[in-house]
Amino acid sequence: MAQFASPAPLTETQPSRNSLRPDLALRLRGVRVCHLTPTERGRDERAFTREALPSLAYGLRACILGPHSLSGPIKEVEFVPSPKCRSRLTRILLAARLAFWALKQDADIYHIHNPELIPAGLVLRVFFRRKVVYDTREDFPSMMLTKTYDLVYRGGLSERAGTFILLNAIRLLWNRGVAVRLLLFGYTDNAQAEQFLKDSLISYGINHLVTLRGTISHEQMASTLSLARIAVCPLQKIPKFMNNIPVKVFESWACGLPVIATDLPPIRPFFAGRKLGMLVKPGDIHGLANAICQMLAAPDLIEEYGRRARRLVVERYNTAMEIPKLLSLYERVLAC
Repeated sequence: MAQFASPAPLTETQPSRNSLRPDLALRLRGVRVCHLTPTERGRDERAFTREALPSLAYGLRACILGPHSLSGPIKEVEFVPSPKCRSRLTRILLAARLAFWALKQDADIYHIHNPELIPAGLVLRVFFRRKVVYDTREDFPSMMLTKTYDLVYRGGLSERAGTFILLNAIRLLWNRGVAVRLLLFGYTDNAQAEQFLKDSLISYGINHLVTLRGTISHEQMASTLSLARIAVCPLQKIPKFMNNIPVKVFESWACGLPVIATDLPPIRPFFAGRKLGMLVKPGDIHGLANAICQMLAAPDLIEEYGRRARRLVVERYNTAMEIPKLLSLYERVLAC
């Protein structure tokens, strides 16, 4: 049967020899997992860095199939290119073709990494009786940073992600006489959306305070985030963000940054009882501006929250701790 997974956010800490579970390594040794991804530009870091790569320590064999240009092994994970489609609709309609490409990998488990690939997973499961895992996730890019900023936001740059709530908060602070330097790095939906964002910075009168960067490699994520003081995650209250745990929060914590985030159900429990940042109401421009101002006025608080956040990730929310959960799911799928 197909299984649905929503793993806790992972950091790049790899399983150490002492953290390995010998029982899992023994039972799953030799199992081949084929990750199906729609990522075209470079490698899919979620599939590669956070799931496939650390699973090798447990004896699993992994490959990543997608419309990328990579071919062959990278750190013992095999990359297999598949034909590219011009549009998302085409990719969905041609799910059967992708399923046949996946079958050539002769995997024990097929790990689906995007909703648009669910039809391929259904073909694999219903018609070929293969074991399928669907992984709910957030796709993320990284960006370039050349100087220190007060605030940093990474991820999708759009109204739904709260980008314009954040920009309005920066404008409100500017009007109060508080100049806050902000780095925005992430992707826009299209060229028109990117231009609208740039025009908005000018119309808000804060283009001198905000830097908009393009994507960079995954390996530069930590050094980029670490040059900021505070991370912001102003997601809007829409169905998507009422279910998804924002991985960007944990990535920022891993770099020792406190986080000011929207108070939404998926992230709320991770803040409860811990001093790791601040939560604000969704869409509350004044609340977000006040939280930013309050934290920037307390450098000692920023350092304390960041230190606690970093320790929490090192001790709990990292790949070494979380990968056994994914592998246990694989084991249950294989037993079905």
